Amino acid sequence: MRAVLGGRHPDFGTHNALLSLGPATYLEIIAPDPDLPEPDSGFMFGIKDGQESRIVTWALQTDSITELAATAIEAGVPIGGIESGSREAPDGTVLAWQLSNPYAMPFNGAVPFLINWGEAPHPAGATPFAGELTAFRIEHPEPDKVRESLSLLGVDVDINKSNECTLIATIRTNRGDIELK
Repeated sequence: MRAVLGGRHPDFGTHNALLSLGPATYLEIIAPDPDLPEPDSGFMFGIKDGQESRIVTWALQTDSITELAATAIEAGVPIGGIESGSREAPDGTVLAWQLSNPYAMPFNGAVPFLINWGEAPHPAGATPFAGELTAFRIEHPEPDKVRESLSLLGVDVDINKSNECTLIATIRTNRGDIELK
């Protein structure tokens, strides 16, 4: 399945392509946009030019982003403040949302950033269906701390101890299950 171009993120120096993994789940492929300058703070999510492809982090959709971020920060989870984001879709439509700081990357991306789509249409609804996300797990050097942080966000994910942070998604496709790391 070929991902469809999503748009550009001028404030973050990146652009994206998207694939639907269900009605409210999608895979966002983000890379530096060669037509945009690198921001002073670097590319969003710590992405670097020439970096090996991998799952860098994940998003948690919430309608109560301000309250959930405050809960996390109060408990010591460095999720960062709430920011506004936007991008122009290929058809010229501007999509706008709120998200927690994409540069924060708590626990190397094992703890998701928060996003509230507000009135914007969910990206999964306007992108090609690539398959269904059937499993998601995290490997991390500090699984108990990650588990505790995710619990504060109301999320229960399989977490195993490992020497480095790895996010693993299992996707059921027409050609069988695939695993992305």
